[in-house]
Amino acid sequence: MSLDEATHKPHDRLNAYLADDMERVNGLIRERMASEHAPRIPEVTAHLVEAGGKRLRPMLTLAAARMCGYGGPYHVHLAATVEFIHTATLLHDDVVDESAQRRGRPTANLLWDNKSSVLVGDYLFARSFQLMVETGSLRVLDILANASATIAEGEVLQLTAARDLATDEHIYLQVVRGKTAALFSAATEAGGVIAGAPEAQVAALRTYGDALGIAFQIVDDLLDYGGSSAAIGKNVGDDFRERKLTLPVIRAVAKADAGERAFWTRTIEKGDQRDGDLEEAMRLLARHGAMEATRAEALDWVAKAKAALDALPAHDLRDMLADLADYVVARVR
Repeated sequence: MSLDEATHKPHDRLNAYLADDMERVNGLIRERMASEHAPRIPEVTAHLVEAGGKRLRPMLTLAAARMCGYGGPYHVHLAATVEFIHTATLLHDDVVDESAQRRGRPTANLLWDNKSSVLVGDYLFARSFQLMVETGSLRVLDILANASATIAEGEVLQLTAARDLATDEHIYLQVVRGKTAALFSAATEAGGVIAGAPEAQVAALRTYGDALGIAFQIVDDLLDYGGSSAAIGKNVGDDFRERKLTLPVIRAVAKADAGERAFWTRTIEKGDQRDGDLEEAMRLLARHGAMEATRAEALDWVAKAKAALDALPAHDLRDMLADLADYVVARVR
């Protein structure tokens, strides 16, 4: 089996198992992203929603609910909610980061403008809260509202921390928990709550989502220095060009000599980047084993995610979620 087949198999299995539910989720997304008075809203939303994203977060909600025996309709609402929140954050992120590519396509802010991206993102956030309320569960509303606040908090923290060489692994983890893991854990936890699962299972789902989200973001940060544009859906080296102090760089800075630290200060803190700087950054990462150490950290979080699944009932979906955790890190082998 090729690596490509091996890494995609868990996601494909999950997608196939949840195909009927996902069809309903996609139908609800198309219905709720419509706007009678502002046609730009569905134009911008469709550009991103229909760009071939993996729909990983809504599938986590569906899987959690189904694994816990849920037979009602509202897991579909929650899955659509999670996707709307995710899409809104992507629209905002691309404006903040001045990105030109997302999921292998030009970003919405490049095709339209920053104002459209921000305002359509706001619209999707509002739509997500409408969907949450329709479930009638105050606890689910609390989980997803808290996640939305945590995501915004993580993004703001990243603004100040990402270009400061004093940023350590603890602060990095706070950023990652905010910008990525918060929605993963909310997606899985909400699925368990809507299913009425026992508290131990709800806690396990929350832990799984948190650990999976952290591993997912760490691997994304790795791929920015060692992946391909096709694999990551953006340009290799974007994090460096955007002066983001991600875990591989934090590890390299911690071991840097005076000359190397001066390089990181110039390129990351001061933003004075020149031809050949990306290649030099990658050489320093290799010199200090930062890529290998970061991958080992991702594997540790994958192990935590899989261990959390032990508290959940035996189910085909539980096995798929375990395989999915392995898939996250398999992308950088």
